[in-house]
Amino acid sequence: MCRWAAYFGEAVFLEDILTAPCHSLIAQSHCAQEAKSPTNGDGFGLAWYGDRPEPGLYRDILPAWSDPNLKSLCRQIKSGLFLAHVRASTGGATSRMNCHPFISGRWSFMHNGQIGGFEKIRRALENSLSDAVFDQREGTTDSELFFLLMIDEGLAADPQGAVSRATSRVLDASRRAGLEPALKLTAAFSDGQALHAVRYATDAHAPTLYTSVLRKGGGRCIVSEPFDREGGDWQAIPPSSFVTMTSDGITIRPFAPASARLALAV
Repeated sequence: MCRWAAYFGEAVFLEDILTAPCHSLIAQSHCAQEAKSPTNGDGFGLAWYGDRPEPGLYRDILPAWSDPNLKSLCRQIKSGLFLAHVRASTGGATSRMNCHPFISGRWSFMHNGQIGGFEKIRRALENSLSDAVFDQREGTTDSELFFLLMIDEGLAADPQGAVSRATSRVLDASRRAGLEPALKLTAAFSDGQALHAVRYATDAHAPTLYTSVLRKGGGRCIVSEPFDREGGDWQAIPPSSFVTMTSDGITIRPFAPASARLALAV
């Protein structure tokens, strides 16, 4: 599993969250405390928003703790909305194209979790994509493919609905392949205007997710695990939740796959 951190609010230096805290994302890359593996050394990435609609992107295959360029960028770049990720591969080669975040136009996406039995349903899911969306596929990970499913399901117009429908497509593909659906989905994504996150799993063990107000600047963080356990007022996001942060505040709503939601409504 991976570790990630995202921020929305007044512009701050990336280092305030990603490198400076005692249990920063860089520290978590070699010493995570709430992941199956404490080491997340299969690459890293940053996506940050500034004056242009599309995010800036920096990804590399080095372990985050050993890249001096990453620390230098975090010290100099100031942003009011950014996503950062350190990777522990659950499938797919260690390559830049497989490092998160993934980008499509103004959208950025990163993920902690996995699609169980992915190799048995990958072809079916890829074939289900429209040609225009399939042409955006660059890597080989289940995470990137899930992002493309979201785009195919109308992400720009309906973020929560797109995630719900994409989740349903994964679960349906698993059942058609004769598999028991096994999806772990703790992800964050943004269009530069709002920051969204989802925490969901088909079992009782959804990957962790926390949020807190940053003391310096007053913006809000959402993270895989807290980076400042002593001073932060961290709120655990419940499983099966969808989070949206905007300039008006934060909302946390129930989340379920589209088919499950329809079944409940009957």
